Amino acid sequence: MNIMTQYQTLLYYCYSPIENAEQFATDHLEFCKSLDLVGRIIVADEGLNGTVSGTTEACQQYMDAIYADGRFNKTEFKIDHVEEPSFIKMHCRYKAEIVHSGLRDPKEIDPNRQTGVHLEPKDFLAMKDQEDVVVLDVRSNYEHNVGHFKNAVTLDIDNFREFPEKIKELEQYRGKKILTYCTGGIKCEKASALLLKEGFEDVYQLHGGIIKYGKEAGGEDFEGQCYVFDNRVTVDVNSVNPSVVSTCFNCGKQTTKMINCANPVCNEHFTQCDECGEEMDGCCSVACKESPNKREYDGTGYYVKVPQPVNVDKISKRKHKNFPPKVTVED
Repeated sequence: MNIMTQYQTLLYYCYSPIENAEQFATDHLEFCKSLDLVGRIIVADEGLNGTVSGTTEACQQYMDAIYADGRFNKTEFKIDHVEEPSFIKMHCRYKAEIVHSGLRDPKEIDPNRQTGVHLEPKDFLAMKDQEDVVVLDVRSNYEHNVGHFKNAVTLDIDNFREFPEKIKELEQYRGKKILTYCTGGIKCEKASALLLKEGFEDVYQLHGGIIKYGKEAGGEDFEGQCYVFDNRVTVDVNSVNPSVVSTCFNCGKQTTKMINCANPVCNEHFTQCDECGEEMDGCCSVACKESPNKREYDGTGYYVKVPQPVNVDKISKRKHKNFPPKVTVED
C-alpha cells in the first residue's frame, strides 16, 4: 500500500483547559471537515477526547495543528494504519466532560493535578504479575467481555460514569498496588484520581492504554481483542500469545465479532458468530428477527444511528439477565 495514499486512524486525548469550549467545538468541526476527516471528538472545558480518520496527509496536518496549539502540545496520538476511514461522518460536540466521571461535581478531581503513576507498557508488563499487584480494568462490560488482561479484576458497569459507586467493591485490595488500564488511557486518568481521592495509596495507570501496550509490548497476556469506538469495533493487540475469550450470544461458540441488533428499537451490542448472524438476520432474538422495523443485515451489523424510542423492556432484560449493554460513544 502506498504510504502517501493509505488511511490512518488517530486516537488521542488531552486534559487542558479550553476557554469558550463551545465555540472551539464549532470551529474545530469546520477545521476537521476542511481536511476531509471523519470521526468523533468530544470538547469540554477540561480538554479534548477524539478519534479521527482520514488520509495519511490529512492526519499529519491535523496532528501538526494540534501540536501548534500550545494548549495541546502534550497530546500523544496512537496511530493505526487502516485500509479505509474508520468512520462515516465527522462529529465534534461540546459536553460537560470529555469522560463522564459520574460525580455530581466533576471538579472534585483534576487529572492535571493528581493521577496514578503513569506506567509505560514495558513497566506495566514487568509489574502486572507481582504478588502485591492488582490489575484493574476500568472499562464497561461490553469492552472487557471481548478482551481483557489475564487475571484482571473487572467491574459490572454499563458505562464509566458508574465507576465511582463501584470503588467500594475494591476495599479488599487496599494495601496492594493497583494498576488500572483502559483502551487509550483517558478513563484511567479519572479512575486513578478517584481511587486516590478515596484513600488508595499505590495507584498506577497504563500510559496510552491497551492500544499503546499492543504496539510497544506486543500485547502480551491481553486475552481476546480490544474494543474500539469506531467502525472497526475490535482490533487485535496481542502478537505474543493471542487468544479468544468472547462467545456468541446465541450459540456460545467462540467469536470476536460484535454487532448491533438489526432491530433498531433494540439495537443491542453483542457478540454473534457469522453462522448465527445469517440464521438470525443479525438479530439477538427471535422477537427482534420478527420485528417489522428490522434493518437489512449485510453481515457487518453496523448501522448509521437513527434515534429510536427508549425500550424499557430491553433495559430490564439487560439489568436482570446480564445482557451486554448498548454501545455509547461518550467515553
